Amino acid sequence: MKAMLTGFAAILVIAVGANFLLQQAGFASHQKHSGSSVRLDVVH
Repeated sequence: MKAMLTGFAAILVIAVGANFLLQQAGFASHQKHSGSSVRLDVVH
């Protein structure tokens, strides 16, 4: 049980960290899949 909870905690930390790092690096999907003529209301 302890190993499973540790694994869940590790998955959560990795997912949140990857999301933060990819947004800071400019790899958000709205930046990659839309051109300059597309208007997006992006909430940060």
